[in-house]
Amino acid sequence: MSEKSKSDVSVQSKLTELSDLVAWFQGGSFKLEDALEKFKQAEALADAVEKDLTKLKNDIKIVAKKFDAPKAE
Repeated sequence: MSEKSKSDVSVQSKLTELSDLVAWFQGGSFKLEDALEKFKQAEALADAVEKDLTKLKNDIKIVAKKFDAPKAE
């Protein structure tokens, strides 16, 4: 990943990077010597995306509860 920490990178950026890694495995430049490191990178990105999406889902639930809550008059 770049100089930014994983939490500073958008979900879309992580998905793009993950897609690039998957493409590397499917491409002609695949080298077995590099595969383990690339796999670890892809695994870490997938975990980070999953955590980000879980947090977003929870944030959406919180906002939805606020809108669904009865308003005091």
